[in-house]
Amino acid sequence: METYTISVSKTHHHQFQVAQYPHYSNGRCKYKIFQNGNFVASLEPDRHDFLHVCKNPANIDIELLHLLTEQIEMRHPSVRNIADLVKHRI
Repeated sequence: METYTISVSKTHHHQFQVAQYPHYSNGRCKYKIFQNGNFVASLEPDRHDFLHVCKNPANIDIELLHLLTEQIEMRHPSVRNIADLVKHRI
């Protein structure tokens, strides 16, 4: 399990701890998101390896979660989606 911290800002600064868990059944990773030590959301890759929210028990603003997913995808780019990430940033 890898853990790291990501900061994102929509209107003010938010800091999240990201834990990456292996999915042994299909080789993908599942991400659990924590804030101040509390579980707030989890993300799941789709068949194209783009992340989607699968749980949001803390009701984190969806736009904020999308910013967070972009940061995680840039940190762990997939060969399948790296071209799309480059296009999105240009």
